[in-house]
Amino acid sequence: MSVDSVFRTRSLGVAAEGLPDQYADGKAAKVWQLYIGNTQSRTQEYKSWVVSLLREQGARRVLDVACGTGVDSIMLVEEGFNVVSVDASDKMLKYALKARWERRKEQAFDQWVIEEANWLTLPEDIQKPGDGFDAVICLGNSFAHLPDFKGDQSDQRLALQNIASMVKPGGTLIIDHRNYDYILETGRAPQGKNIYYQSDLTQDISTSVLWVNSQPHMITLDYTLQVPQTSPQSQPEVSKFRLSYYPHRLNSFKALLNQAFHGKVEHNVYGDFMTYVPDQSRAPCYFVHVCKKKA
Repeated sequence: MSVDSVFRTRSLGVAAEGLPDQYADGKAAKVWQLYIGNTQSRTQEYKSWVVSLLREQGARRVLDVACGTGVDSIMLVEEGFNVVSVDASDKMLKYALKARWERRKEQAFDQWVIEEANWLTLPEDIQKPGDGFDAVICLGNSFAHLPDFKGDQSDQRLALQNIASMVKPGGTLIIDHRNYDYILETGRAPQGKNIYYQSDLTQDISTSVLWVNSQPHMITLDYTLQVPQTSPQSQPEVSKFRLSYYPHRLNSFKALLNQAFHGKVEHNVYGDFMTYVPDQSRAPCYFVHVCKKKA
């Protein structure tokens, strides 16, 4: 299993039931920055797919509701989109704010809006332009970080309804998650390259599943990363930490999205950026949902 943009997502301030806020100390953000290296480490396949899709939809105003350190947002700002970026982790946002400051003399970056916001209170946290954004993105397996402490998916439903409310009629939501169906069935992730990022960091990730009442309640990934030497005299640093996710199955997540748009949505599913065909020979590593809000 390869490291993905789990590093750039937020804990939404949740630290209930004994689970720590995984991002409060800023460690995840620091390791993420080392892992990603720079914004050019995006795979060309990912960049081309997202940018082409947004342009085909005629999108100009884009809301990134999982901006983290700002990697996706920077890519879109550079491509000429008018971007609003939000995250609930101030430790993550400081990297995006730093990038904006360093490039403030560029008009596009001077106009880049960065705000702290929570999915559960999104309509109160940010101002929606007119009838909404042309497109909203929530990428990098970000949504799976929202826990289901109540066991009824009420927080997930509320968060998706809030996110969907930011999309204008005729606009598009792009949201993804790992192939948790495969992980739950086999105990490991599908084999394949990381479709989002390129990295040379040595990595090892072990997977475990917490079952509650015969239902998968949480997937835990234990990461071990070999961080490069900072100087010729220093020794390589081994970084270990644990991240936990709520495992969304494909069909149940499709149902949640349909509810979020009150059924008024054109919904297409892609497996690693290709049209998904069930029972195909190779299991995709990620599912990407493209939801166009019906006018």
